[in-house]
Amino acid sequence: MHWPFKPATKEEHFGMAMEEGSMRQLRVTIPDGIEFADLCLSRDVGEGQVRFKIAPIEAICEASALDLDQFLEGPEPLVGLLIAAWYAAHIRRGGPPDPVQEDIMEEARLEEEHGGGFSYPPGHA
Repeated sequence: MHWPFKPATKEEHFGMAMEEGSMRQLRVTIPDGIEFADLCLSRDVGEGQVRFKIAPIEAICEASALDLDQFLEGPEPLVGLLIAAWYAAHIRRGGPPDPVQEDIMEEARLEEEHGGGFSYPPGHA
């Protein structure tokens, strides 16, 4: 991975994920033609839940030989950490900000700053 030049075939990103109280590093491959914006992140106005298109996540899991179900299931699905790591790499490479992801990051920052349990209504961070 050499920025500002894109690899000819695939981009690789690294993200950290918590699993059963331990830290492990995951290596994923973002296939050519898959961009962060393809997720089409949005928030449910009433509940604040994050919504996204699954096709980019499926493509990443397939290219990375990872089990999609492991990313989507469980009390703290890894898909959120994957999206956060992907977004960080996207921004480092000069990609445009995503307002939904920026809102999520601000909520997380405020929760950490205030000892957890703090969140603005969706779209108001």
